[in-house]
Amino acid sequence: MQVTDGGRAQPTPVPVQADGGSNLPAIYQRLGRDALRDALKKMHLIRLFEEGAEKAYMRGLIHGTMHLSIGQEASAVGTCMPLSDADYITSTHRGHGHCIAKGADVGRMFAEFFGKETGYCHGRGGSMHIADVAKGNLGANGIVGGGIPIAVGAALSAKRRKTTQVVVSFFGDGANNEGAFHEALNMASVWKLPVVFVCENNRYGMSTSTERSTAVANVADRAVAYAMPGVIVDGNDFAAVAQASFDAVDRARRGEGPTLIESKTYRIRGHSRSDRNRYRTKEEIEEWRGRDPIVAFEKELLDLGLLTRDESEAVRAEAEREIEAAINFAAESPAPPLKDLTRFVYSN
Repeated sequence: MQVTDGGRAQPTPVPVQADGGSNLPAIYQRLGRDALRDALKKMHLIRLFEEGAEKAYMRGLIHGTMHLSIGQEASAVGTCMPLSDADYITSTHRGHGHCIAKGADVGRMFAEFFGKETGYCHGRGGSMHIADVAKGNLGANGIVGGGIPIAVGAALSAKRRKTTQVVVSFFGDGANNEGAFHEALNMASVWKLPVVFVCENNRYGMSTSTERSTAVANVADRAVAYAMPGVIVDGNDFAAVAQASFDAVDRARRGEGPTLIESKTYRIRGHSRSDRNRYRTKEEIEEWRGRDPIVAFEKELLDLGLLTRDESEAVRAEAEREIEAAINFAAESPAPPLKDLTRFVYSN
């Protein structure tokens, strides 16, 4: 993890020595075996959910388009580790992983994709507009950067109500060049709001690389202009993401204001289902495929003795059963009746 301070890098603390002699990262000691196992399961759920959604789309069961985050699972799950149901997130058009990381039911998510009445938004929102207020998910947003000012508003509400709630705002690298990004960071810093801004930098805004679109080398470098910490992490490293998130969330709960985290990651699939992927080389995609965050996290847990091979296989099998049941639930759920076409679309 690198913390930017006007361009100066600060060294990462050395992981503490665990009892028994194994060199466990401090964040793993803080989380414990059960939470780490649950994190691995959520990462499998995200991957299997999106692969299942992709297959359903190809079979004509899902209409419209979708934006997959295959390859970014550690970023979503690691970021959400310090959050409870009382805390909030705002998400993006590439938000399936955020939903699941925050505790969404994959059956209701598939039902939403299938346009069924049992979906989170009664089938009206589809892939890009899932919300689950009960779990603190204030909603995904199809507008680039659209969730950032909403997160600031939620954080202002939490502060005015004198709660300990924290808001995490996920957005992509393309959003860091939107006016809403700069206005929101400035306001959050001026008022010391309990919000964590998480830029999932997967290197491309649609087909435009960050090198061609962004003047600074790192999105986190922009934090210094708003007097907040800017933290750069390897978004495919679960431990690094979780540690950065805990640090930022703890800081926000203490009333010390916002943090900007830049999670450097990569989407293996194209921007959307209509993306012909002509702006990236096969070699680049394969290089990142070799840095699969699920494989790396599972291997680390095995190497550290926090998971056995049988346990890792059981976790994946459990996730597979959950996804299979979710798809069946969605397929068997009723479609909205035509007479209710505009219900749940307009506010009363």
